Formats: sequence, structure tokens, C-alpha cells
Amino acid sequence: MTPRKYQEGDAPRLAALWKASFPDYIGYNAPEAILAAKLAVDDHIYVIEDAGELVASCLVGYDGHRGWLYSVAVAAERQGQGLGKRIVEHAIEQLRAMGCIKVNLQIRGGNDEVADFYRRLGFATEERISMGLRLS
Repeated sequence: MTPRKYQEGDAPRLAALWKASFPDYIGYNAPEAILAAKLAVDDHIYVIEDAGELVASCLVGYDGHRGWLYSVAVAAERQGQGLGKRIVEHAIEQLRAMGCIKVNLQIRGGNDEVADFYRRLGFATEERISMGLRLS
């Protein structure tokens, strides 16, 4: 199970993975909307497939300086098998190959299990204030 780049035929399976992993992805965050918006910019989406099922994903952003990880998901029944680590490490290698010097990500407050996962991969909490402005 080697990570690979997203392919057009992956769309329904990727949307299903995200719907199961992120049940509050609705409206502007609906999986189909996220996928369409991302593909309008670039195709830096990585997946792991096993027996025809997408079991992990990572959407990657890169602005020429910093990289971002988004929508890192592992199918619930496959968690604890190293797939999250594998997809994140693959995404980081892709960013490194593009010349990226730092990788960022955000997780929701109180999501201690996910924070611990990223700490084990070498990420550290940075003192920042995360701000947002919805344009729609």
C-alpha cells in the first residue's frame, strides 16, 4: 500500500472517506466542494488505496515557502495500522521535493488524540493565534 497521487476516478471514494472521517464537513466544507476547489488550483492530493478502497488521504497546500496539511484521514477500521503516518510522511516528502522549508497544520482544540499523533511525527505546538474570515 504505497501512497499515490489522487486520480480523477478517486472522487467518489475520497468523498466517502472524508464524509466518514469528518461528519461535520457540510456546506462549503462538503467533500465534493473541497475537492472541486482544490482541483481548480492544483492536484496535490495523496491517497492510499487497498483492495479498491481509499483508506487514507492527505490534501497538501504549498505557497512556495510553507506547506500545509489538510484533510488527513484514515478509515476508522484501518486506524492504528500506520496508514496515517505513511500518508503524512509521503506528503512531507512531496513538499520537501518542491522546496518547502516548513510544514504547518491546524487541528481543533481539544483533539488531544490527533495532537499526540502529530507530536509523535515530530510536529510541535507553536504559539499562534489562528484567525479566519469567511468570504461567502
